[in-house]
Amino acid sequence: MDTKRITGWVAFFGVAAALAWLPEYFSPSDDADSSEVAVATPAKTTGKGALPASAAKTGTAPLKDLSPAGDLFAAKSWKVAPTLATVTEQPVNPTAVVQAPSLPPVPFQFVGRLHDRSDLQVFLQDGEKIYVVRNGDVIDDTWKITGISDLELSLVYLPLHLSQTLSVGSTQ
Repeated sequence: MDTKRITGWVAFFGVAAALAWLPEYFSPSDDADSSEVAVATPAKTTGKGALPASAAKTGTAPLKDLSPAGDLFAAKSWKVAPTLATVTEQPVNPTAVVQAPSLPPVPFQFVGRLHDRSDLQVFLQDGEKIYVVRNGDVIDDTWKITGISDLELSLVYLPLHLSQTLSVGSTQ
């Protein structure tokens, strides 16, 4: 029984080796394909089923590369890709014009005044904020009250040390 088993395995490996070796033995070489040039010439056929000489010659066609190109698992969508905005570059002016700092307009509006026996208080509004100021007060570390008269209020813009006036009354 051991001899039957051994001969079976030897026969199996022999057939496997023959099947692996035979296709390489009978395949045409690459050198023969490059040297032969097929010329299509009309051939005279003697029978109905005969093929012309150029068609009867079997040449190997180059195989397509079927390897995937790119990412196999890339996200795909049916939506149209958004178009990107184009950017136009502006030439940069290397010599920037430096402007001298200027005095901003007074952000306050006169609301009213209160004259006590000791001093004069003025009510100023800036947006939603209302300030009650006296002579010498500083508002938001930016404006300093330097003088209050019956007709105008004198302010100094502290970052530039420039003065402005605001009308706070009339001559009537």
